[in-house]
Amino acid sequence: MSKKITVRTAKGVVNVEKSDKLVALKTKKEDFAKKSRSIEKTERPHLGGFEVMEVKKSGQAEKELDKLRKKKDVEIGSHIYHVEGSNKPIVPTGEIFILFHESTNDEEQMIVLDEFHLEFVERRSSDRIIAKVTAQSSNPFKVSALMESYPLVKSAEPDMDIPLDSYAFFEPEDVLYEHQWHLKNPGFVVDFNMRLKKGADTKVVDAWKRLNGFGSKDITVAVIDNGFDTSHPDLNEKVHKPWDLWRNTSTLLEGDERYTHGTPCASVAVAGLNGSGIVGAAPNAKFMPLSGTSFGTRDTEKMFQYCIDNGADVISCSWGSTDIRFDLNTLKKDAISKAARQGRNGKGCVICYAAGNEGLDYLNFYAAHPDVIAVGACDSSDKHSDYSNQGMELDVVASSNGQWPITAARAWWDQGISSRDGDFKFWADGQNRSGMHKHFGGTSSATPLVAGICALVLSANPDLTSKQVKDILCRTADKIGHLSDYDSRGHSKKYGFGRVNADRAVAEAIRLRDGAPVAPPVDVEDEIKKGQGIFRFNVQKQEAKGYGVQIGVFAKYGNVLIAVEKLQNQFALPIVVSINELQGQTVYKVVVGAFKNKSDASSLRKQMKEAGVDGFVRNFKDLLI
Repeated sequence: MSKKITVRTAKGVVNVEKSDKLVALKTKKEDFAKKSRSIEKTERPHLGGFEVMEVKKSGQAEKELDKLRKKKDVEIGSHIYHVEGSNKPIVPTGEIFILFHESTNDEEQMIVLDEFHLEFVERRSSDRIIAKVTAQSSNPFKVSALMESYPLVKSAEPDMDIPLDSYAFFEPEDVLYEHQWHLKNPGFVVDFNMRLKKGADTKVVDAWKRLNGFGSKDITVAVIDNGFDTSHPDLNEKVHKPWDLWRNTSTLLEGDERYTHGTPCASVAVAGLNGSGIVGAAPNAKFMPLSGTSFGTRDTEKMFQYCIDNGADVISCSWGSTDIRFDLNTLKKDAISKAARQGRNGKGCVICYAAGNEGLDYLNFYAAHPDVIAVGACDSSDKHSDYSNQGMELDVVASSNGQWPITAARAWWDQGISSRDGDFKFWADGQNRSGMHKHFGGTSSATPLVAGICALVLSANPDLTSKQVKDILCRTADKIGHLSDYDSRGHSKKYGFGRVNADRAVAEAIRLRDGAPVAPPVDVEDEIKKGQGIFRFNVQKQEAKGYGVQIGVFAKYGNVLIAVEKLQNQFALPIVVSINELQGQTVYKVVVGAFKNKSDASSLRKQMKEAGVDGFVRNFKDLLI
């Protein structure tokens, strides 16, 4: 006999089945469960007025419930149900919401209740009443299902209770978490006298809050590098399908002092929540270490094919070449393209590559590949890190050293940097915060940070292609630096499309997951130069009161369009345009923001000045003068 019952809910109907180990009881004594020989433990103290309990005899919930109902201290006993494919307990409260056909009268409605041995509880309208089951009636789910086929009844929905999800979010308690300014910049170093720029970070903590968690455990981040300490507490419980490409084995080589780079890189991306060290951008993600970098063509093919074959979702590479004699050949480019397009069952692996630390005006040749995300570095004041290579292929930048370093895990055999007194040190200020961590930086650190953020984006929307993830990161990045650094596309050789914003990227991934269309980017300046273009406006009347920051006066309307697009991308605030006559010519005053208080406009002016945009506070009532 099938245990499945079809139940009506607000979204239609679902199939539920009885639990074979849980029961719901209302008892006269609080310690009933402890003293009962039939009960193993209490699962939930309150659900729909019942206590949810697990019976000792697994698979015997039906028989045990029959016995328990006969106990003098048991007032009511009910089955616990589950929706197919879920372990979440469902308990019927006993009440049923019945909607009758409009033609039925009160007397007919009461006859229906008697037919199913229900007790009248409350009338909500002429055709809608609430009833409850009695000792003579079947369980609420079964009664409701039977009533659905009764001629006078339009619908019968059983009331039920389920455990609700808690949306409280708790930040990590790992001891060095407060030092990780790149996740959330408080404006200072916790234990050192140095001021940082508050908010100059990648908004990872905000992304965690939006996700109400730390990403999916089903996402795998592969880090291709050398020197992985897989015994490190921040990484040891996360290792998934490791591989040594040099020695063709799953056992990674440890202890070679020449190779330590992979450990801090991996930790920035995926260090787990264990309360003892740091936290990666995607602490729930799996960690796939691939040890053994190589410029060789066959080795390049092997490393990326391994990622395809073993389910890597994101690939982080903090290495490459800028020697102009050693650009990538066609086969290497094809190996990267194959992973970016065929990995993840055709959706493509998301590949992040470091731009390089040579301070050049071109990128690491691997990072310049069109199918990867090329990552540069900015510092804790949202300024370009001088060492970070620049170029037209740069996609985004992420927080790294330049002013103050990143905190990362270190391999147990890492000897650190030799100091003048002959000792070794791991911290920029000479302090010893932890024997298992160190300061870290460069585009080597920025790249796994972006890889971890990509893992969060895929946690929000696993159906995204690698190209879509790259597009999301670029479209949602924060414009930092000077406005003049960016071209009409919103791209900068220094910053790419800006500093990654994990929260905005995750929000966009969720928006697309829920079916929102993708708006293609518009090159406003290019269209205007051609003397053509169609642009969407959202025009609202601005009252002549309040304050904003005026950035200039324009005589050509095309220049107004260019300026407005750049300002909206950079500051995400309303732009006010005042049309005036000056010496017989029409001019346009452009103002950023619309605030009630002058102090708010002054704060914006300061923020804009730090970003390289000059302006002055303007009272809207003066715009027409």
